Amino acid sequence: QVQLVESGGGLVQAGESLRLSCTASRSIFSSFLMGWYRQTPGKQRELVAGFRSGGNTNYADSVKGRFTISRDNAKNTVYLQMNSLKPEDTAVYYCRALNEVMEYWGKGTLVTVSS
Repeated sequence: QVQLVESGGGLVQAGESLRLSCTASRSIFSSFLMGWYRQTPGKQRELVAGFRSGGNTNYADSVKGRFTISRDNAKNTVYLQMNSLKPEDTAVYYCRALNEVMEYWGKGTLVTVSS
């Protein structure tokens, strides 16, 4: 079993930055692909940023150039640096760990961007 705990959400103004963290309860990055997703009421959860096999990253078009995903293997932590935030980035942000047989989600952290 793996627990994922997100942190770093909060209320910011448009144009400001936040860094989200997702810490896993044990070392999993070598066997799981990690990603950040977000969800707003009434909408499906969508991929924001993630790691692909081989270490490459992919981003939603809406966040390209503003958000950066990174990880610290020693700390079992994945980060999402969010710059130039927009009101439309307001959502609950979730961390996901995925491999061929297992999938884990964190409970999410709320990001609110005021205009």
